[in-house]
Amino acid sequence: MTFDYDLFVIGAGSGGVRASRIAAGFGARVAVAEEFRVGGTCVIRGCVPKKLLVYASHFSEDFEAAKGYGWTVGETSFDWNALIDRKDAEIDRLNGLYIQTLSNAGVEIIDGRAVVTGPNEVRVGDKTYTAKTILVAVGGWPQMPDVPGIEHAITSNEALHLEKFPKKIVIVGGGYIAVEFAGIFHGMGSEVIQLYRSEQILRGFDDDLRNRLADEMRKKGVDLRTNINVTNIEKTDVGVRLTLTDGSTLDADAVMYATGRTPNTKGLGLEDAGVTLDKNGAVKVDAYGKTSVDSIYAVGDVTDRVQLTPVAIKEGHAFALTVFGGTPTSPEHDAIPSAVFSQPPIGTAGMTEQQARETFGEIDIYQSDFRPMKHTLGGATERAYTKLIVDKATDKVVGAHMIGMDAAEIIQGVGIAVKAGLTKAQFDATVAVHPSSAEEFVLMRTPRAD
Repeated sequence: MTFDYDLFVIGAGSGGVRASRIAAGFGARVAVAEEFRVGGTCVIRGCVPKKLLVYASHFSEDFEAAKGYGWTVGETSFDWNALIDRKDAEIDRLNGLYIQTLSNAGVEIIDGRAVVTGPNEVRVGDKTYTAKTILVAVGGWPQMPDVPGIEHAITSNEALHLEKFPKKIVIVGGGYIAVEFAGIFHGMGSEVIQLYRSEQILRGFDDDLRNRLADEMRKKGVDLRTNINVTNIEKTDVGVRLTLTDGSTLDADAVMYATGRTPNTKGLGLEDAGVTLDKNGAVKVDAYGKTSVDSIYAVGDVTDRVQLTPVAIKEGHAFALTVFGGTPTSPEHDAIPSAVFSQPPIGTAGMTEQQARETFGEIDIYQSDFRPMKHTLGGATERAYTKLIVDKATDKVVGAHMIGMDAAEIIQGVGIAVKAGLTKAQFDATVAVHPSSAEEFVLMRTPRAD
């Protein structure tokens, strides 16, 4: 049978772009359909614009710290709209680079929403295309709970494009997106109230990091409340009024929900084509990304395995190697380093303490709590914390965690060591880089007494 393309990719985000480019490099005829903008969640409305806003929000503390270093800082003010204009210009630039990358690789870009109409068939608008292989890489979408008045709430998507800066904002949720935006708005001068329905923020992260971040956020002035939720949202003349589970009410300029993301498969036609989805709408795949239909694959957040951009890129690359490169490759999902750009930030690689105890039983914990050197003259009371988790039987470092300035930059290098299975003795044998916060990872000598 003759097909229009060897590969038709639905979604030009991180995973889809990587898969398209690598497959084209192997000589495949590739098309990618995108209904919004090339670049996907991370580039257009996720990690990249969010990180730019994180940078912007840090200056309020930096101006204060500068005084301790002899600088006289004059009157300062913050212009939200100027920042958003600059951010948008950078996103436009990156969007153009992604389009150029695909074009240079010989990938055809098709604008519009694609719907799967068969094992080898996709419809975009009023046109139908055929392909030997279809790759679904449509990512995820913010999940909104069934709360009366939820239509008056925003998500992280809209938070990046607010026309007016909120002087007071309520953020609902306890995951990494919620804590990051709490830090962003607080640093820019908003009064921030964060509500989370469970006992502690950042479920799934190491408990020591969760507790320390909650403490530091409260010290900075974020009104973080746990074991509480919203039961009703009303629109008011000046913003919104929230009714909470304890019967109290909150007035704010805006309420932002960051209560998880769901696979963006609704209306995609996958089930009609025979593709199996789980109860949350995620595409079920095998170790190589193949779905229940041999000609259809999926990578990235739409599979709801690990919702991280670099993981989607790895999966997209592995797919192209497997299907078009003649090298069956299964992406590994263990010991993945990641960061939370909270304030202070978090870096983590490998197992949490709880996971390690459940897996190995006997473990050693090494930890260090300290005040970063920058804060000694700057005057901030914020502390940093590093932690290593070691399997007693093998001496292997199975988890590394940090909260404190530069944690995201530091954990990338430490993550290599954890992935490589290095032992605590090998960490100890490494010469420290002094003076730095990173050196704590090779200077912790005495295990914690439990």
